[in-house]
Amino acid sequence: MGGLGTRWAMGRALRAMPARGFVAQPEPRSIGLYARGRQLISGNALFGGQLVEVKGGALWDIVQPDPGQADDIHGFSWLDDLAAVGDAQARARAQDWLWDWIARYGAGRGPGWSPDLTGRRLIRWINHALFVLSGRDRAQSDAYYAQVTAQTVFLSWRWQQAAPGLPRFEALVGLVSASLALVGMEKLVAPAVTALSAECAREVDAQGGIPTRNPEELLEVFTLLTWAAQALSEAGQMPPEPLMAAIERITPTLRALRHADGGLARFHSGGRGLEGRLDQALAAAAVKPTATSAQGLAMGFARLQGGRSSVVIDASAPPSDRASALAHASTLAFELTSGRRPLIVSCGSGTPFGPDWRLAGRATASHSTLAIDGFSSSRFKPGSELLTDRASVHHLRLGAGEGGPFFSASHDGWAATHGLSHLRTLTLSSDGRRLVGQDALIAASDSQKARFERLMTEGRLAGVGFALRFHLHPDVDATLDMGGTAVSIALKSGEIWVFRHNSQAVLSLDASVYLQKGRLRPRPARQIVLSGRATAFETPLGWTLAKAQDTALAIRDLDREEMPVPL
Repeated sequence: MGGLGTRWAMGRALRAMPARGFVAQPEPRSIGLYARGRQLISGNALFGGQLVEVKGGALWDIVQPDPGQADDIHGFSWLDDLAAVGDAQARARAQDWLWDWIARYGAGRGPGWSPDLTGRRLIRWINHALFVLSGRDRAQSDAYYAQVTAQTVFLSWRWQQAAPGLPRFEALVGLVSASLALVGMEKLVAPAVTALSAECAREVDAQGGIPTRNPEELLEVFTLLTWAAQALSEAGQMPPEPLMAAIERITPTLRALRHADGGLARFHSGGRGLEGRLDQALAAAAVKPTATSAQGLAMGFARLQGGRSSVVIDASAPPSDRASALAHASTLAFELTSGRRPLIVSCGSGTPFGPDWRLAGRATASHSTLAIDGFSSSRFKPGSELLTDRASVHHLRLGAGEGGPFFSASHDGWAATHGLSHLRTLTLSSDGRRLVGQDALIAASDSQKARFERLMTEGRLAGVGFALRFHLHPDVDATLDMGGTAVSIALKSGEIWVFRHNSQAVLSLDASVYLQKGRLRPRPARQIVLSGRATAFETPLGWTLAKAQDTALAIRDLDREEMPVPL
């Protein structure tokens, strides 16, 4: 809500000389979805994961109980979707809602006046200026220019109040874009660019990652930075070195996090990314492919590529400090995509579906990895959403062997509670047709063995319950074969994959969910589960996932595979 400080800043901004027009004709950089634009015209909209009806009424009359819903509405991202339709109906709807916003909130009162939402909104207003100003009279045009001036001046005073990370990048890129585009705002360019450069150096690390380790958020930051660089270049200014260096660091990281189907790996509250945005941003950056950073990790993730298959593994501890409120306990979890079809996935972020789903999506059991019954590998601080007791990764190895690219690592997420570490090795064949996995629960050190023995004694030698999960994408069709020895997985492409194991665990095919932004409710899915109880210092679980014609070869590789011994 707009406070006294906001209204004071707005009053100052509104008394300033309004922009007299644009330095050059604005070109839309943000691209929306045609189908979503048609839905808006018909009176149906999805904001903050909630379906709302706006038939015959104003967008601003919608009750907005959820902060995410209000952010979606006041950030004006929906303007991209109406512009994607681009006809008279879409323009009329966009114009009605935009000038109604000016009438209701233009004085700096009400929701939408946070620096990040102001930056997001300002980018859209300028991107689609020709679309919304077409056919408007002089008074309406003057109101528009007064507003973009006021919001630009507001950002110049208040961008520092945006939270570090994506919110502050939205505020600063909005300020840079507006001050470059508007006649009379030129004096704001230099300090805004200086501030943006400082944020690039502070927030984008040497691996091209950000503190949240959220791939989709990294894409949003990357997209904003490419827009800023383009705007500066088109204005005849050289983009500063810290900005270009951040873009160059992020580019190979996003390529490593991009699955074979073009979508992003879904970890730490991130989704697949808006359709087409990743490819568009990578093309705009024009950075040549390079190798990933130290140890082959990209923002703490490892990638295996073979043929048309890609595997992305969370190979680091969850984010800490301010970023841990959205972090998932997904250490050593992986996703697998074959060609254009996701096969093994994470359940995803439950944030759009309420607090219970949000909490469930963050648990280890919602990821394709091993979990001890009732315990995530990293756990929440009591009474808080911050992750604590974070799993640490050890003995990381990533390279290419005779069987193809491989990954091996362990984490100590249950060392303190159960005296056990999780060791995982994944080998993807060079042609991408089979994935051989070795998982184990191991009491590696003397202290871990002592803790595990006490647990066994207290539990009357019942052991520690565990489940190794492989969450399947909802578009695949899975069947537990007769005798319960294998699972056949049919992709819509016609491929058949077969899962087999050589352990003492029980194989089952259970219910799961796929949590996807833009859906009204979670999608039903299935998961392959290997469950059992650990009663010894080492409990190995060997398995293969291979295309049907390669199953025999995969079984042979599984029999020959040896579990690496932790150092």
